[in-house]
Amino acid sequence: MRILSVPKEDLKQIIAIFNREIGRFVFFVFVLFFDSIYFSENVTNSQIWINILMLAGFFKMYFRFIPRVKELMIYAVILGFGGEYLFSRGLSMYAYRLENVPLYVPIGHAALYGRIFMFSKAAVVRKYHKEVEQFFAIIIGVFATIYLLFFTDVFGFFMTICVFLLLWKRPKDRLFFYAMYILVAILEIGGTAFGCWQWPNTAFEVFSFLPSNNPPSGISLFYFLLDIGCFVMYTQRHKLTWARLKSIRRNYT
Repeated sequence: MRILSVPKEDLKQIIAIFNREIGRFVFFVFVLFFDSIYFSENVTNSQIWINILMLAGFFKMYFRFIPRVKELMIYAVILGFGGEYLFSRGLSMYAYRLENVPLYVPIGHAALYGRIFMFSKAAVVRKYHKEVEQFFAIIIGVFATIYLLFFTDVFGFFMTICVFLLLWKRPKDRLFFYAMYILVAILEIGGTAFGCWQWPNTAFEVFSFLPSNNPPSGISLFYFLLDIGCFVMYTQRHKLTWARLKSIRRNYT
């Protein structure tokens, strides 16, 4: 593995940045316990407090980021609301415990987006991006294969293949989306284990030839839509800047 060729001190920096930017978000997975079936049935329904906690965390992140990331996070919240209602309430792709869309979910999408953006843009991570990408790709491949073999997760495996195919000719996006794949997988495993939301046995509960695990492995595929949406909204709001950047790229190449 190429990651083993990274100098020890630089590898420590990469791990430290991963823990700082992404590891903190993983902590929220354990907070989901307070929106679990067990907690609501045996203690109380505390979803409102999780919403408040996530909102506070969102604003803490928002005010420490650069303007570009702040703007992208706002777009992620807006698109997150629309996407959640479309896929969950409209298409029955998955269902939340209270058959609603908890406020912490679309806000969480933006927080996740911001964390991964900052990780993927860190200088030392970009310096060894090929090594990190290969390492993440191996983890993803093993994870999706285990889900396919042991949980008959055809739907998730199919989406994972789509992720690799979409990134095949988009090398600049690999680091971002590989990191997102892994973080989304952790989040989904925690959320479904606690019963905060649930996926049906087949894709969209319609396609019987695509058996699905709860959760499917490659669900990060749909985060492409979030990223593309944020990118389009950003470029439309900054048309002159984007046109100037494209001109520079054409002249450079």
